[in-house]
Amino acid sequence: MPLRVLIAFAGGLVLAAAFEPIGHAWLMPPAIAVLVLCVRGLPPRRAWLPSLAFGVAFIFAVMVWMRSVGTDAWIAMCAMESAFFVPLGVGLAWSMRVRAWPVLTALWWVGIETLRSGFPFSGMPFGRLVFATADTPWADALPWIGMTGVSLLVALTGTTLAWVVLQLRSPSRSTYVAVAALVVVTLAPALVPYPLERTGSATVAAVQGDVPGTGLNVPAVHRQVTADHARLTRELADAVAAGEQPRPDFVVWPENSTAVDPFRDTEVHGEIVAASDAIDVPILVGGTNSNPLDDTQVLNQGIVFQPGLGSGDRYTKRHPVPYGEYIPFRGSSWMPSSYGRLTEVARDMVRGTSLEPLRAGDIRVADAICFDVAYDEGIAGQVARGAELVTVQTSNAMFSRTGQLAQQFEISRLRAQETGRWVVVAAINGISGVVRPDGSVVASVPARGQEVLVEEIGLSTTITPAVRLGVWPARLALAFLVLHTVVVLIAYRRRRQRDRVADPRPDSPASP
Repeated sequence: MPLRVLIAFAGGLVLAAAFEPIGHAWLMPPAIAVLVLCVRGLPPRRAWLPSLAFGVAFIFAVMVWMRSVGTDAWIAMCAMESAFFVPLGVGLAWSMRVRAWPVLTALWWVGIETLRSGFPFSGMPFGRLVFATADTPWADALPWIGMTGVSLLVALTGTTLAWVVLQLRSPSRSTYVAVAALVVVTLAPALVPYPLERTGSATVAAVQGDVPGTGLNVPAVHRQVTADHARLTRELADAVAAGEQPRPDFVVWPENSTAVDPFRDTEVHGEIVAASDAIDVPILVGGTNSNPLDDTQVLNQGIVFQPGLGSGDRYTKRHPVPYGEYIPFRGSSWMPSSYGRLTEVARDMVRGTSLEPLRAGDIRVADAICFDVAYDEGIAGQVARGAELVTVQTSNAMFSRTGQLAQQFEISRLRAQETGRWVVVAAINGISGVVRPDGSVVASVPARGQEVLVEEIGLSTTITPAVRLGVWPARLALAFLVLHTVVVLIAYRRRRQRDRVADPRPDSPASP
């Protein structure tokens, strides 16, 4: 057992290397195969040990960027996320008792991945297998089967690899057939891409104004941040007037380009209005606004400012970060709001619920704010309701010296492929960019860069199968976890009853 645990721990580190900033996606199948082989042959009551070791290594490594928030926060969050690998180990052990175990073990991986991506407090999706698939054949399947489907395809590749390793001594015809079928399923989307109809075009400007000083603390210099974004927009207006740049149809500022309520702070409001009037097109501004229904709460919003008219449509962030943007069970004794850096979260951020696209002039836009991009229902839900392109407004300044920037930008690229939409990313100090529907990057601004991207993009109303499926693949993955667990427990109970009838002596310890 100690050797299995050690090998599983190494496998978790290998899986983390598949994600940015290292980004060797081909490491995912062998890493998953290592976990499966480490669990193989163990009873469920012991199978969780190597699985937990794998999860600890993977989660702590792939989300090491959380140390920017604080070492205590990194340890607490990663410990909770690693705990999900305990039921995964048990599920893998159950699955390997049946002939079709490569399929069942892949389903268990995706089911647990889905569970930890939404629970508790809306979960932590970073580290999903699909998020490491940019520039691979797996990503070509995104418009067909969506994020959960691609994670399943990657997991199935890993579990099949483990099965092939076990068949090496005496390979059968079924071995070759299974491998060939998996290769065909993986490569087919690249050979038959989903047809996308371009229904129009637009010119969009994304402003990355940077954060003065260390670049890590937006609230401390928030007025200069807003002033820099306004200045860059006015400079763009001058370049348009001089014929040096095409006039954009609208401009995108990042999340926290205003870190105060732009409707209560006259100075900030004046900066935005002046910039909007200068460029004479709508500006999608990232603002932190007071909740009109409860002044003790705030809303993180993307707000369309119309030249000469003021504010228009708004999108409210759907997934505020627990203990970063709100404190669950504020006032409870088990996690007081006076602990550590929680004192900086003076007011709780309220989650948004609307999936209606924004209107920026004549264009319908699906917006996402920072971590929203990692959740499936927000962007796809807006695209299903008519959004013609996607914008991502983000302020990950706290992580500007870590691999989190690259991980989040990769997710934005994958959303482009999933939805069949151009994606415009406006980050406060990196990484901003414009992405085609095939996931390729047209232009980008690196971390700490100060620049305005002006690009012509395509518009589309095509709805991909992935968007039509929505969150149903994830729900089915969770349903599988429940159903398989119930089946195993019922079978265990019946076996115990048969054993009692056959042998009336006191029951001996057993495991389902």
